[in-house]
Formats: sequence, structure tokens, C-alpha cells
Amino acid sequence: MKKLLVPLLLSLIGLALGGGAGYFLRVAPAGDLAQEGSDRKASETTDPAKVEFVRLNNQFIVPVMEGGRIVSLIAASLSLEIVAGQSDMVFAREPKLQDAFLQVMFDHANSGGFRGSFTDSSNLIVLRKALLEQARTVLGEMVNDVLITEIARQDS
Repeated sequence: MKKLLVPLLLSLIGLALGGGAGYFLRVAPAGDLAQEGSDRKASETTDPAKVEFVRLNNQFIVPVMEGGRIVSLIAASLSLEIVAGQSDMVFAREPKLQDAFLQVMFDHANSGGFRGSFTDSSNLIVLRKALLEQARTVLGEMVNDVLITEIARQDS
């Protein structure tokens, strides 16, 4: 009887610890992230006459690696929503901006963001937020939003 009690007790403790860890480390549902994104949009709404959209000239090509080899390629086109009249500043800083955006996309790919259902809203919200942070680092507060205008994955 004592021989069965110790493994049973250890199993119950392990189950409780695993359930507690799963509860505290769970991922927020996609609806919560989408709501957070729409709340951000509502709070940052600007007059349409005071903004303009700037399409970045080149597509971003990002390899998705797995086991040391390329398993797919992501192609994405981005545009920026900026304060009207600032497009010359964007084009002047475009090489720096592209470098920062590529680094964000490489990090996103390396963390698994482009695997599986990569167009899921929770994945894209995380990517857009990181891209917006980098855009504001390079260009300042003139950037209102980063728009992903095209995105595609080609599996090999």
C-alpha cells in the first residue's frame, strides 16, 4: 500500500503544478488581442485630411528556417500611415527603415510567427506592433500605423 501511495502522491503534485503553470502561462485568446488592436485604433483616430499613406518601394522577403534549412519564404509589402506632408522624410530614411523592418521580421520568423496559421489576427497584431515600434524609432511620432498590404508564404 505504501509503495503505491508515494507514486500516486507525486503524480497528483505534478499534475497540480503542471495545471497551475498552464493556467498562468496561457496565451490570450485572439478575440482579446483583436479587441486591444481595435481599442488602439479608436484611441488614435486622426483626421483623414491630416494623414497620408506611403507605400515602401520594395517587398520584404523573409526565410523561415527549420532544422538549419529554409522551409518557406514570406513575401510582404508594407505601407505607412503618416502625418500629411512627411512622405519625403520617409523616403529619405527608407534604407534605415527597411533594415529595422527586416530585423523585426527575422525575429518574428525565428520565434515561429510565420509557421502554421501565420495570417491569424493574433500573429499579425504582434508583428504590426513590433513594426510600429521600429517605425517610430526611426521616424518618430509622425508614424500613425504600419499597414501590411500584402503577405504570402511559399513553402518549399
